[in-house]
Amino acid sequence: MIRKNLILCLAISMLATARVSSQDDLMDLFGEEEPTTEFAYATFKTTRICVGQSIENPPNGNLIFIVSHHFGAVNQGFQEFFGLDQATTRIGFEYGVNDWLALGIGRSTLNKTFDGFVKAKLLRQSSGARNMPLSVSYFGSTAINSLKWQDPDRKNYFTSRMSYSHQLLIARKFSNALSLQLMPTLIHRNLVAREVDENDVFAIGAGGRAKISNRVSVNAEYYYLLPGQTADDFYNTFTIGFDIETGGHVFQLFATNARGAIEPYYIAQSGGSWLNGDIHIGFNITRVFTIKR
Repeated sequence: MIRKNLILCLAISMLATARVSSQDDLMDLFGEEEPTTEFAYATFKTTRICVGQSIENPPNGNLIFIVSHHFGAVNQGFQEFFGLDQATTRIGFEYGVNDWLALGIGRSTLNKTFDGFVKAKLLRQSSGARNMPLSVSYFGSTAINSLKWQDPDRKNYFTSRMSYSHQLLIARKFSNALSLQLMPTLIHRNLVAREVDENDVFAIGAGGRAKISNRVSVNAEYYYLLPGQTADDFYNTFTIGFDIETGGHVFQLFATNARGAIEPYYIAQSGGSWLNGDIHIGFNITRVFTIKR
């Protein structure tokens, strides 16, 4: 009798062990669910908020062709057709080298300026396994004024044509409908017009995007020049406009008191005031081409 009970206990123990083992094998087969990281995307619709840079880069292997066009000031009246008879234009290309690095070049009609830039992602907003509340990018550019020297008889240096811009782009996507960005900025100009003018100009920018439909958003940005000679001579730049997504490209329409389309002009040299009617109607058209899949 004892022998039968012992055999029965051993059989029950082996059956229980086999059942637990089979459950473990089944869990191994499906794998345990590990926490994942979800990254924010489309904080802004394109690489510009309006005139200024946004946190966005071209996707890896994608080339963006962008045309930025600013008409003259509307306060010039009917004789200049409220600014439409005049214009400054920049044509540029931006390429996504990889997931975090973008390069760009462009040429502006204003002062016949060539520019090149690099934009690198430092941090990316995310949640889940890795929680990062903000996205941060570095933007650096060099601009070269190619106008003929006003006084060719004196000794002119090529470096006098150059200016440099540095920005930190700090952004957060609060929801699918709202994104905000801060832009601490330093602009250095090798040559300035007067001895009292500053070679280094500091500014703080703020911008945002509010989505009003699946394809349309309202965008705005403002650059505050820190006190100094430049701030006394020029105006803070304010821009407001719309993003309109139409299939393969994004059309941006805006109004601004900035005449130029690159940082040394639209941040450090805005010569007009909204209160005086120095408002320029402008637009950006971007088209994306896939170079490398």
